[in-house]
Amino acid sequence: MLTDYQIAVLGGDARQLEIVRRLCDADATLYLVGFEELEESIPGSSKATMENIPKEDLDAIILPVPGTDKEGYFETHFSDYSPQLTKEWIEQLNPSCLVFTGITNDYLTNLTEQANLTLIPLFNRNDVAIYNSIPTIEGTIMMAIQYTDFTIHNSNVAVLGFGRVGVTAARAFQALGANVKVGARKPSDLARIFEMGFEPFHIDDVSNQVEHLNILINTVPAPIVTVKVLQNMKREAIIIDLASKPGGTDFRYAKKRGMRAILAPGLPGIVAPKTAGQILANVISQILLEEH
Repeated sequence: MLTDYQIAVLGGDARQLEIVRRLCDADATLYLVGFEELEESIPGSSKATMENIPKEDLDAIILPVPGTDKEGYFETHFSDYSPQLTKEWIEQLNPSCLVFTGITNDYLTNLTEQANLTLIPLFNRNDVAIYNSIPTIEGTIMMAIQYTDFTIHNSNVAVLGFGRVGVTAARAFQALGANVKVGARKPSDLARIFEMGFEPFHIDDVSNQVEHLNILINTVPAPIVTVKVLQNMKREAIIIDLASKPGGTDFRYAKKRGMRAILAPGLPGIVAPKTAGQILANVISQILLEEH
């Protein structure tokens, strides 16, 4: 239980609502900033502004999954303005206050370091990334069905990257009957790809591996689906890029060539916000209890 814990939730989307519900159920007291247009009333929480939160009493603040932009503004889907996390505001927090975010950037990292606060980028954790790969790939399958006129079964699919999302993608599409090949760089990953029954190839050779593809799924956050790769693909093939913005695909050239290429980061918050919020809430609760 989180009795007597005081937590500020700063902006966010539908995932944040599930986090709020879970933490309130655990008896925490929550202050919601950027939720003016939220019609639902969640017992244990109250709407607030950046100015009237009891900052010195907070045990944690929870930022949206994307964190802040380069000037400290954070997005909220339940307000018509974007609040800002400033140096002056964050310096008023108790040094023991934990700062949760999905991902971070230089602004947020430097801000918390200068204030001697602990920043926890949740998506850097293996457990969160693996759990999140489930709704991510369910959303990927949904998009593959929506934007094609052929079955996944017996289609030719390539997955670029064999990290936490890449592994789940390869397994799920293989389970649906696709012919799956996987591009990776490490010899150990290539060995595991072979052992799991996929066709392995070195990712540097991707341009020679795409001629017969129907679906290309990229998880690598680097420019990897280049002009050369796209030129070797069939025009009717679909590309689903799951890497964080700006993705790893040359979307300009794909559009020029008449190919469907979709940048799709953040799928858990779109296709399964309740599950995605539960994942984050469980991990946040665990960390709070361990740290305090």
